[in-house]
Amino acid sequence: MDWGFPRWRSYGSSREAAQVRLCDRHGCTEPGNCPAPKSPNSPDRWYFCQKHAAEYNAGWDYFAGLDAEEAARRESDEQTHNAGYKESAHYGWATSGDGSRSRDELRALEALGLDPDADFDAVRKAWRTKAKEVHPDVKPNDPEAAKAFQTYQLAYEVLRAAEDRREWKG
Repeated sequence: MDWGFPRWRSYGSSREAAQVRLCDRHGCTEPGNCPAPKSPNSPDRWYFCQKHAAEYNAGWDYFAGLDAEEAARRESDEQTHNAGYKESAHYGWATSGDGSRSRDELRALEALGLDPDADFDAVRKAWRTKAKEVHPDVKPNDPEAAKAFQTYQLAYEVLRAAEDRREWKG
């Protein structure tokens, strides 16, 4: 008698069968404890083991079947609901290269041809090098060079403002 304390029972005293859902992938005998949607916007789910869930999710397209306008609307809705996460990135709770850079900063780094985890000295050096090549004094009356110079200038301003915010927080 265990007086209602199940830990006092001996091992194997309970003989009920445990319900285990198997992976929905044909031929797999692993437990299927990772739900995955059968199709976009559907409540129906597959239940895969971790290995098959990773394979399934690798090819998953969240925006499948949507036109460009609907995909952009859905993406903006997702960002408005996840404002707290964006705020935490703004306050720089992590270091660069791990999600602390905003989308604008990543675009600016891409325009300057830098990696997402580049430090500000590399940004300054790349900006000066690229701006000197297309500066209006070097290439007058060249609209492509003027547009490229404006792009580099804007990218540098975005990254400088982000660096100032990080330094200000200390």
